[in-house]
Amino acid sequence: MPEKLSRDWTTFEKSIGVTFKNRDLLTQAFIHRSFLNENPRTGLDHNERLEFLGDAVLELAVTDFLYREYPESPEGELTSFRAALVNANTIAEVAQEINMNDYLFLSRGEAKDTGKARLYIMANAFEALIGAIYLDQGYEPTEKFIERFLYARAGDVVKKKLWRDSKSLVQEKAQEHVGVTPSYKVTHESGPDHDKHFTIGIFFGGEKIAEGKGHSKQEAEQDAARAALEAKKWLD
Repeated sequence: MPEKLSRDWTTFEKSIGVTFKNRDLLTQAFIHRSFLNENPRTGLDHNERLEFLGDAVLELAVTDFLYREYPESPEGELTSFRAALVNANTIAEVAQEINMNDYLFLSRGEAKDTGKARLYIMANAFEALIGAIYLDQGYEPTEKFIERFLYARAGDVVKKKLWRDSKSLVQEKAQEHVGVTPSYKVTHESGPDHDKHFTIGIFFGGEKIAEGKGHSKQEAEQDAARAALEAKKWLD
C-alpha cells in the first residue's frame, strides 16, 4: 500500500470491534474524492460507491430495528424515527465518537475546513465504512456494528421528539413565543452541480437566528431550523 495511504488501522479496528480481511476496503472508506485530485496514483478509488452501498444497508438495518422495537408506532412515525437516526448530523456525531476524523484522506484544502462541511464528509465516510464492513464481513457483523454505535440513540430520538420535522416545529414555536413566521435565505452556495453545498440562514423578521448547511436547499433549511431550535432552547 502506498505510504500516502498508511494509517494505524489496527487501533481503529479494535475500537470498532471489526477486523477486516481486506484492508483496502477499510482504507477506501476514508478516501474523499478531493484527496485523489492531489494523489491520483493511490491504487484505490474514492469512497462514494461504498457510501452508496452503506446508505442502503444502514437504512435496512435501522428500519428492521425500529419495526421490532416500536410495534405500536404507525408507518409515518417509524419513517420519522428513521430519518432522525440516519440523518447526517446524527451519524456524523457517531463518526466523531469513533475518531473517524483522524483517519480521513482529504485534500489540503478540505483538511483545513473543520466546520460543517467536515461533518458531512464524516457522515459520508461512516456510511462508506458500513458499506466496507458489509462487503468484507457480510450483513450480520455489519448489523452488529450499527447496533453497537447507533441503536442506543433511538431512545433519545423518541423521548426528546427529535424525530419531529424541525421546520414545522420551529414555525410552531416561533409563532407561539415571538409571533413571527420564520423565513429562510440562501447565504452561500458552492460546489459543482453534482456536489452542491448550500448555507441557509433562518430569520425571525430581520434577525438571523442561525444557519444550516446541506447538499440541498431542503436539507440546509432543516439543519438551520434545528440550529434555531437549539439556539432558542425550544427542544422538548
